Amino acid sequence: MRISRRCATPRRYLMCPPTYFRVSYSINPWMNPDKPVDLGLAHAQWEDLRDRYRALGHTVEELPPHPGFPDMVFAANGATVVDGRVLGARFAFAERHGEAAVHAAWYRDHGFTAVREPQHVNEGEGDFAVTASWLLAGRGFRSSPLSHAEAQEYFARPVIGLDLVDPRYYHLDTALCVLDPGDGEPGGSAEVMYYPGAFSAGSRAVLARLFPDALIAGPADAAAFGLNAVSDGRHVLLPQAAVGLFEPLRERGYEPVGMDLTELLKGGGSVKCVSAELRPG
Repeated sequence: MRISRRCATPRRYLMCPPTYFRVSYSINPWMNPDKPVDLGLAHAQWEDLRDRYRALGHTVEELPPHPGFPDMVFAANGATVVDGRVLGARFAFAERHGEAAVHAAWYRDHGFTAVREPQHVNEGEGDFAVTASWLLAGRGFRSSPLSHAEAQEYFARPVIGLDLVDPRYYHLDTALCVLDPGDGEPGGSAEVMYYPGAFSAGSRAVLARLFPDALIAGPADAAAFGLNAVSDGRHVLLPQAAVGLFEPLRERGYEPVGMDLTELLKGGGSVKCVSAELRPG
């Protein structure tokens, strides 16, 4: 039996129960209002993920759901938190505009004193991936390129823009996962997994230069939302259907934990989309 030498770091996550989750409109290729959501099953799958985090030693805060915002279950889209500072979201589609204020109010009410309302469109951790050295920032379908400079100025951390070209992977967190944020030293030591087909040729070259040893996902695992995953440095929680990623993760010393969030995938999200990380100062 392979023994992992990697260490899990206790994390704090914000999740929102899918009490009002439904697919009544379509703002990404995964959403089809003609396919009904089994709300009971969606809630059971969400609770399984929440309970798994807690069993692994992590803290999960719960954001109260709002009846007018069925996509609030995708809590990662509501803000990006780095060093205890919160950059709120400004959603691209009118259907989600109202979520931003609800998220910002929660952060202010729970001890976050630096909360910025953004000037430019960004959808939180949907398009911002945090390493110890950089922010990786997606653009092309949702977040504005102007949000990258705004995030860099606010967080005082270099932002590296990446162009998304496949509408199925409309957010960065559907195409790339930070497995290990690294130690912040020059050159970085972060480890990621990603699907090259989601990115432009130039962005693929940037990723190859930054992360020459990255775990490369194939089309089938990407389509199973296998990159919409969460790592605590040892355990990697990811959709159980992304079977091609499990052994490569084990070979790198990680422990993959398969999760079933198939009902939430009807809204275009999985493990990462429902998990906002609250990074302390």
